[in-house]
Amino acid sequence: MIKAAAAERIKKLRVEIEQYRYQYHVLNQLEISEAALDSLKHELYLLEQQFPDLITKDSPTQRVAGVPLHGFKKVTHTASMLSIEDAFSRVEMEEWLARIKKLKPHALFDFYAELKMDGLAVSLVYEDGALVTAVTRGDGRVGEDVTHNIRTIEAIPLTLRRPYGEGVRKAGATHGGRVEIRGEVYMTKTQLNRLNTQLTQRGEPELANPRNAAAGSIRQLDTKIAAERGLSFFGYALIGDLKIKTHAEAHEMIKELGLPINPHSRHCKNLDEVAEFYDEIEKKREKFDYWIDGIVVNVNDDGLFESLGVVGKTPRAMLAWKFPAEQGTTVVRDIVVSVGRTGALTPVAVMDPVQLAGTTVTHATLHNEDEIKRLGLKIGDTVILEKAGDIIPKIIEVLPKLRTGKEKTFHMPAKCPICGSAVKRTEGKVATLCTNRGCFAQELASILHFAVAADIMGLGEKIAEQLLQTGLVRESADLYELTPDDLVGLERFADVSSQKLVAEIQSHRKMSLERFIHGLGIRHVGEETARDLAHAFGAFETLRRVAIDLPPAPLLRKEGGAAAFQSVPGIGEIVANSITAFFHDARQRQRVDHLLKYVTPSVESRPSSRAQVEGKSKVESHLSGTTWVITGTLESLSRDEAKEKIRALGGDVTGSVSKKTTYVVVGENPGSKYDTAKKLGVEILDEKEFLKKVQ
Repeated sequence: MIKAAAAERIKKLRVEIEQYRYQYHVLNQLEISEAALDSLKHELYLLEQQFPDLITKDSPTQRVAGVPLHGFKKVTHTASMLSIEDAFSRVEMEEWLARIKKLKPHALFDFYAELKMDGLAVSLVYEDGALVTAVTRGDGRVGEDVTHNIRTIEAIPLTLRRPYGEGVRKAGATHGGRVEIRGEVYMTKTQLNRLNTQLTQRGEPELANPRNAAAGSIRQLDTKIAAERGLSFFGYALIGDLKIKTHAEAHEMIKELGLPINPHSRHCKNLDEVAEFYDEIEKKREKFDYWIDGIVVNVNDDGLFESLGVVGKTPRAMLAWKFPAEQGTTVVRDIVVSVGRTGALTPVAVMDPVQLAGTTVTHATLHNEDEIKRLGLKIGDTVILEKAGDIIPKIIEVLPKLRTGKEKTFHMPAKCPICGSAVKRTEGKVATLCTNRGCFAQELASILHFAVAADIMGLGEKIAEQLLQTGLVRESADLYELTPDDLVGLERFADVSSQKLVAEIQSHRKMSLERFIHGLGIRHVGEETARDLAHAFGAFETLRRVAIDLPPAPLLRKEGGAAAFQSVPGIGEIVANSITAFFHDARQRQRVDHLLKYVTPSVESRPSSRAQVEGKSKVESHLSGTTWVITGTLESLSRDEAKEKIRALGGDVTGSVSKKTTYVVVGENPGSKYDTAKKLGVEILDEKEFLKKVQ
């Protein structure tokens, strides 16, 4: 980036960050996630490192926070409560270590690593063993006196343990036995849930999250409110001349004085041990009953720590190694359009690379034209991107205040970007479709979809493209007509590789009914719906005859067509109409017949009654007649295992939430199904509640 562009970007980032920082630290509210704010701050920091002459005293990187909240007595800290610079990778950690080693080339470095708590930082001052003042961080230099609320936290002693009130003074403390302990006030997740239940019963609004709950509680003017919040505390630093030589010793001293420290903190001999600690904590983080967003790494030797000094408002000897963010900010450089197997045109954002949930993200689907309009997105916009767990990256918000005026409005193309045919959008529908049913992009996507459903290994996009381009394959059934001689001579194919791929394809002439149905590529029919159809109808021919409204098998209900499919739990009107439309399409019927020449779908256990066709299991138990949806990651078992438990007890599992759904099981990082369940009033179970139901 040239300097002029960097200066403009830096200017806009500073204004936006300051506004969000004011919301976060002063108003105790934040319009965007903390991860997104961290991402903006990190971008600003990197730009200022690239152009250090653009750093100004009022830059957000040069101070800790906004002004203190009005309504509390202001207190000046005896030693500033400094901020901590962030790192997001092992590479950045190594760069940090190299920088400080360069300053002290002959020093021996070891480290003390702590969990980075997500609460409210406070400073506790004890004189002659008694708590006299408790002050928030504020702007790092001046904080707010919140002693009246801190005294309500049972984890914080009003008097230090004896003989350490005297022992600290004997150890060399100055200022008449003055001891300052810094740490984090936090609320446990369990306490937040308990408190929100009480607030709901009283008709009061719930608290958003543990961090906001802790900060809001400490800033209450009414001590009774703070007292009922059930806050906790971990100490992490001692201020003063206490003859303590290491950060590890400081933690032990805090514990001896009677205040809790985080039991997971650890001394690390080198950066490799720090990395091991980081990996260990990241795996455990969801099991902790409090929020953390990384680890804090300190140079353990206090003397060395002090000698390394401070850059702006940040100690050189301390760094926060953040966990992979599930949200971040980036810039949309372009919007391209892809064409899927159904002919739908899907706009895709091309973005500057951003690290999310441990992966580098450069593309995000925008779904359709309406979604772009809803977001108000333009090419060139700075956006907030979200990626929870393994969920596909999604743009959730545009930051219009960072616009430069050079952004461009996106328009859906009038012609297919692959075949050049006209596109159309039916009134009342969100999808824009290519009108050419033989479009190369559609055929390619269709063949790849079938290969995945059939579990054909080795047939990737590049190979499928070659097969289509050379005319060897025009549809999925043509795959079974390939011979090794057809493939020899194509790029990446020799005798052995040709024989191997043909053998792999031929080994999949028999397929389970649910895989076969899924492989057909019927719009709106995913794996779960395909499984529901397979169990409901038992045989493919039965399903097809019902779809085209021919007399079905005698055990099935009399009506055919879409009405028959809506009797299957989890299938609504839209999906049912899509299935019948597929089988009424002459071209699709011809393709299915062609495929059935080579592939034999298995026959499921045939339904023995109308009840079974409507999704009821042969097993009669306390789950019979219930319909379930699972979203998110479960800790104690896989989603497939959870589904089998439900089905074994007579329940049904579907892939979408509707008014027919009985329960929605929610794990970590749930998707939109969780939101849909809340809107429809469907009962939501966490993993513990689910396990009780199936035991």
